[in-house]
Amino acid sequence: MRAHTRNRRRWFGAICIALAILMLIAGETVLKPKLAGVVLLGYWLVCLILTTLAAMAAIVDAARVGHEIREEQRLLVEETLRQIEREKRARDVSKK
Repeated sequence: MRAHTRNRRRWFGAICIALAILMLIAGETVLKPKLAGVVLLGYWLVCLILTTLAAMAAIVDAARVGHEIREEQRLLVEETLRQIEREKRARDVSKK
């Protein structure tokens, strides 16, 4: 399930940034003469919101990946310690 939510979060960010880039290009070329006043402000506000959403998705993704890495490291240390304890017990039993 982690991979599913991670992929969904990354796709969301990629789509937001792609739409913002398309809006930037269109707003500076094709739509520039047509946008004026409140429509211009609304258009760039939507572009800003999409960019912000993409940045927030990236920040959340980085935080989640960091959390997952710490969790995996903790589990690895615990498993290694259990394995060392098992090996020590096996040596102690074989010495007796």
